[in-house]
Amino acid sequence: MRKEVSGNKYEKAVKNVEKDVRWRQRFSNLLKATAQLTEFIEKGELNKFEVQGLIQCFEYTFELAWKTMKDYLEQEGFDVKTPRSTIKTAFQIQLIEDGHTWIDALEKRNLMAHTYDEKRAMEAEVLIRTKYYRIIKDLCAKLGEL
Repeated sequence: MRKEVSGNKYEKAVKNVEKDVRWRQRFSNLLKATAQLTEFIEKGELNKFEVQGLIQCFEYTFELAWKTMKDYLEQEGFDVKTPRSTIKTAFQIQLIEDGHTWIDALEKRNLMAHTYDEKRAMEAEVLIRTKYYRIIKDLCAKLGEL
């Protein structure tokens, strides 16, 4: 019986380390994606094809951002399943500061799927440049401190 208990403790410790490693690995990928997004942002004026690239880059960077938060929160003992619950919990524990903008970005993902519509693409570009890029950079800075 003693071996079983210590075996269970060992398995729990291994799972905790794996969770810790998982969010850090995903965070590493988030940093790379954010660096690519930064290149688009710093480029200035974009042609219509570059705008499509910016939007796609934002979409996968945003996806990595919320999944990194999810992995981190799970490692901290929180039970989060959806992007919305992840964002709400991250806001509650002050991992992120601007919960409303995160929720807005989550809801606007559908808009961004329509890059063939020039008006929607331009609207998405403005949102990424003026609001969404900042929240991702802020998250990266916060996670980098942990």
